[in-house]
Formats: sequence, structure tokens, C-alpha cells
Amino acid sequence: MLPVLQLLIVLACLYFGARRGGVALGVISGIGLAILVFIFRMEPGSPPTTVIYIIIAAVTTAGILQAAGGMDFLIQLAERMLRKHPTRITFLAPYCTFALTVLCGTGHVVYTLMPIIADISLKNGIRPERPVAVSSIASQVGITCSPIAAAVVAFVTMSAANNAGVSILQVLAVTWPACIIGIFLAALYSSRRGLDLADDPQYQARLTDPEIKEYMFGETATTLNKTLPASARLSVYLFLCALVLIGLFALAPVLLPAFGDPAKPISMSLVIQIVMLLIGGVILLVCQVKPTEVVQGTVFKAGMVAVVAIYGIAWLSDTYFGTYIDGMKESINTMVQAAPWAFAFALFGVSVLINTQGGTVLAVMPLGFALGIPVAVLVGILPSVYGYFFIPNYPSDIASMNFDRSGTTRIGKYLLNHSFMLPGLISVITSCIVGYFWAQVII
Repeated sequence: MLPVLQLLIVLACLYFGARRGGVALGVISGIGLAILVFIFRMEPGSPPTTVIYIIIAAVTTAGILQAAGGMDFLIQLAERMLRKHPTRITFLAPYCTFALTVLCGTGHVVYTLMPIIADISLKNGIRPERPVAVSSIASQVGITCSPIAAAVVAFVTMSAANNAGVSILQVLAVTWPACIIGIFLAALYSSRRGLDLADDPQYQARLTDPEIKEYMFGETATTLNKTLPASARLSVYLFLCALVLIGLFALAPVLLPAFGDPAKPISMSLVIQIVMLLIGGVILLVCQVKPTEVVQGTVFKAGMVAVVAIYGIAWLSDTYFGTYIDGMKESINTMVQAAPWAFAFALFGVSVLINTQGGTVLAVMPLGFALGIPVAVLVGILPSVYGYFFIPNYPSDIASMNFDRSGTTRIGKYLLNHSFMLPGLISVITSCIVGYFWAQVII
């Protein structure tokens, strides 16, 4: 009974931390950690310092990119394409939000683009729910496809610690095609979901109210009227250089300095940190970015909040699982050996609870390695760490509903019948199935 009681304490901390949001997830996890260590006398696990250092380096550089105007430059590129092809917005918009997340490592960069997606669809007679909901889903799907996202970095770092030897490029070679296919099927479903605006009685009723009609059509959401500094385009090119350098070193480790006896190249975790800080410093100097603007940006703030959350979650989880891992191996090893892909349900379930993909990887994935699940399987089911669309309380989903002035993107009467549920399930399930089989081929 004692392990069950301790597990309930862990889950309670994660639950209440997730409900409060932000840094609460990390510090409330600290309450559970203190209870386990000081009351139950459990040996404390190890905080995920390497992952945190990488996240700090990546988030700092992404924050500098935003302060230099690079984010706005990317948003304007996406808006021009969407306005040029408005009838295809349900398919194009999710890939735009996906690409922004892949580049920047966080889904919080899409808030500027989301009202534009809703505006273009509404002004062209397309039910906004169709592109808006799937675009919100795609913005989070992109996390497991980004070389600088916490979830990918945490997984690669963990695989190295378990002698699995999976590189960032190998992970992306699986998640990219898997998630791109998953997004396409989700967009295909979304392209015909719900009633057309002309046939939707709720929408037509809103049109009869002059104030609501003015609210929906009175303004045009756009970034094209914003003048960007000359440094905006340059900052994007420099940031892309960082991603290219990381990929180059991953493909050709012979280029890296080697130390020790026998000499071994420095780890990719150090490479990512060094390259990110290098490019961040170059952008800061060349583009004349003010340091105060970096720390005030949404990307930097969201990234630092994620650091605190991951810090607490991972340390708490490592303390609990580190104590009982041997017993867990014996009890569930048979099931895992018979259906290793079923581990995806554990990842998905924890993600629903704690609202963070990086935190889910750090909290649950060590168990997968400890159980001896083949690394190809773990890479293939990596998209299952995105489950927090299930309960519509994540910031990007809530913001998307507010940006849709037509009212078609919404939470249903029974909470779970919301606009994001089916696009999310289609995308994640498809990505895991494709990823599972594709990973067997290339890893």
C-alpha cells in the first residue's frame, strides 16, 4: 500500500500543479519531492540539469530571434501565403503553425498567426473552426519535430545515458514524416467538419445582431502593415545557421573536438548549448538587439516557465520511479514484451495530466528504457507525449477559441466534445502508427 500512497502523492502534485499552470507545476512538484524525501525517506533522484541547460540555451536564442523581429518576419511570410491561397487554408494553416514550432522549439509562437487564420477563413466564407482547431493541434505536434524542443532534447539525452545512441537527426527522421502525415489526415477530416457557415443556425443567429456582426467583420487581423527592421530577415538566416550546424555536427562527429583517453568527441548536448549560445550572441550583436527586450518577449517567458516546470516534474518522477523501478519491471515486463507499443498509452495519459511534452518525456520515458522497450519503438511512439488537447485547458486552445470571432471553435456541452478532440486524436494516433513502423526501418 505504501508505493500506491506515494504514487497518489506524486499524481496529486502533478494534477494540482497543472491546474494552476505556469511555474506552479514545478514548485508544487517540489512539495511532493519534499514529502517523499523527508517523510518517506526515499533517496532523491537526479534533477535533469543537462536538459535544462539545453532548454535555457535554445530559449534564450529563440528569445533573441523574437526581439530582432525574426518571429514577425516568419509570421508575415506565413500570412502572405495564406492570403494568397485562402480556399486552401485548412490544409496550409496547420503546416504554417507546425513549421513555426519546429523552428523555434515552442508552440507559443503561434499566437500572432492564429487570429489571422480565423480572420482569413471567416472573410472567405470558410467555417473558422476547420483551420483554427487543427492549426492549434499542429502547433503542439511540431514540438516532437523540433531539434531544439525540450521533448526531443530530453529524449536524445536520455537515450545516450541508456547507451541507445539515438541522434537528434534519427528522431526527426521518424517524427517529421509521421507527424506530417498525421496533420494531413487531421486537416482532411477538418476540411469537412461542421456545417458550412451559410447553413449554421448558431452562426446565422449571430449575424442578426449588428454589434456581433461588427465585432466579427469590423476589423482585419494582419501583420502585413507592420514595418520590420532590416535585421529581422538576417536574424532568421542566422538562426537557421544554428540548426544547420547542429545537424552537421550530428552527421559528422569527426568535426568535433575530442578529449580523454581514448579520445571521444564532445557530446551533442554540449554541442547544442555551445551552438545556440554562439548564434544567440551573434544575432544580439549583429542585429543590435536590446537585452531587455529579450527577457520581455513571450518566447523567453514561456521557455523559462517550462524550465521550472520540467525541473520539478522530472526530479519528483525520478525520485519515485528510481525507488520502485525494479518491482515495476517484474510486474509489467510481460505485458510490455507482448505489446511494447502500448507504452504510448502511458505517455499520452501523463501528458493529459501535466500539460507538457518535455515534462512527460522526463517523467515517463525513463521507465520505458528501464523496461527494455526497443529504442525504435520509443522513437516511433514519441508523438504520443502530446495528449493535453484531450481536456481543452491548454493556452493555445483557449486562445484559439477566443480568436475565432465567429464562435464556431468551442467547447461542447459535455466538455470533451470540443473542437480540438478529433483533430488531435487523428493526428496523434496516425503519427504513432506511422512512426512505429517507420522507426523499425531506419533505426
